[in-house]
Amino acid sequence: MSLQRRPRPDAVAATRLARREWLLQMLAFGAAACGRRIDDPAHARGSTVVMAIPGPGVLQYDAWGFDSLTFLTMAKEDARGELVPDLAQRWEHSADHREYTYHLRTDVRWDDGVPVTAHDVKFTSDLLNHPDVASGGPDVEVIDDFTVRILGGPDSLVYPRCLPRHVLESCDPKRFWQWDFWTRRVGCGPFRFRREIPQTMVEYERNPDYYGARPRIERVILKFVGEAGLTELLAGSVDMARADPTQIPRIADDGRFRIYQEVSHGAWAIHWKCNHALFSDARVRRALTLAIDRQELLRLMNFSPDLPITDGVFTRRQFRRREWPEPLPYDPGRARALLDAAGWMEPREGGMREKQGRAFRFTAIVNSSVGVPKLAVYVQALFRSVGVQMDIQLSDAPSMWRVLRAGDFEAWMHVAQPGVGAQERDFGRGSGRGNTTGYENQAVYDVIDRLRATADPDEEDSLYRQLTEIYRADVPFTRLIPFTLDWFVHRRIGGLSTPFRALPDEHLAELWVEGRS
Repeated sequence: MSLQRRPRPDAVAATRLARREWLLQMLAFGAAACGRRIDDPAHARGSTVVMAIPGPGVLQYDAWGFDSLTFLTMAKEDARGELVPDLAQRWEHSADHREYTYHLRTDVRWDDGVPVTAHDVKFTSDLLNHPDVASGGPDVEVIDDFTVRILGGPDSLVYPRCLPRHVLESCDPKRFWQWDFWTRRVGCGPFRFRREIPQTMVEYERNPDYYGARPRIERVILKFVGEAGLTELLAGSVDMARADPTQIPRIADDGRFRIYQEVSHGAWAIHWKCNHALFSDARVRRALTLAIDRQELLRLMNFSPDLPITDGVFTRRQFRRREWPEPLPYDPGRARALLDAAGWMEPREGGMREKQGRAFRFTAIVNSSVGVPKLAVYVQALFRSVGVQMDIQLSDAPSMWRVLRAGDFEAWMHVAQPGVGAQERDFGRGSGRGNTTGYENQAVYDVIDRLRATADPDEEDSLYRQLTEIYRADVPFTRLIPFTLDWFVHRRIGGLSTPFRALPDEHLAELWVEGRS
């Protein structure tokens, strides 16, 4: 029988140490490969999610979207943007869509056990219409304890969120925005108030009596961090933080986080002074639009290439259904030809185009918001490549609006909104409706009047398509890139996506922590 030499104790220890070091290296390698750090404190929080709030340490009604944690609306949007029941289990409407009758669920209760009824809906509307609150609400008629009739069109499906009458009816409306109730809410939503540390945090826990599907996140902490959201995120103190596009490069290479961008149907745009000598010819406005590479703008601003580039205007539901009008293409050759046809000739040696001795040079008033000046500089370079000089005048929003109301501008860069009110303000009849853009078109006035006269969503969609065709021909403004709300979110949080499901504050009840039920 052969004998085997037993290894010395120090050799055994060395082998075990080597194996341990090898195992730690493999774990570290695997963690890095999946974007996870072993010492990342975020994973120690389990099913608790911490969100950075860039506010002063208080929450108010409808502030930052967090009302969806504790309050319900008649309906909510699904992943496709379609309305599905929430507080209301079903509804019907009048033929003209101006009157909706909602039949409420009978199994919804406030956190203190009191049933949610039609009287709460009526109380909420009356409160928001109170002159000391003036937030605005629809007119509500109570039919019975669980049925209401609302005059206000389909918007009443998603606004306002219902508040508890029995808790608030003795509160002073003059102090509405300062009520302690906003941080100690009695709600009926998927989460309920647990505790508050003033000026520091508010904590909510999963509501065991919620009528709907059980949220997979157990606790939500809203942490007030001022402007330090990104710092708190990088330190592992929070799971989610609002961001602006200029911060994206700091996060893009950090495997711990994902970037989500919720796209609005508004967009950063250039509005042209249409009765100005430089822009009175629609061929010029079209040429300048064709000179802008908007896909390159997305890349420049660190935006997702999946965000929509489009022209014209549309309803919210058209936008959510991805019924986006085709944009004018990037075509600098065609832009030069149109400018030539409009009489703006480019000198042989290059430089600015001229017409009857006048150089094509103008000033654009540019909103000084984060990222917008960078956008303007790129547009400036593209215009210069076709012989047009755009000078940039930075302005804060209040100063900009004063100039715009006076009509003292050549072009301005700000967010273009598609709603009928914005169309009436920017392009409606004369100064009586606030139009200082100098754009006039009777066909537009007719469509705006018809939009004002209807509440039928199908008719609104049709009228917006007509308005888009007119705008595509006349180009009174040029959409650049979508207006977005950007969030940085730890990879352990699942359930978000760009561009229509990127707001964690609105979807916390449907999110989850990876690896947990």
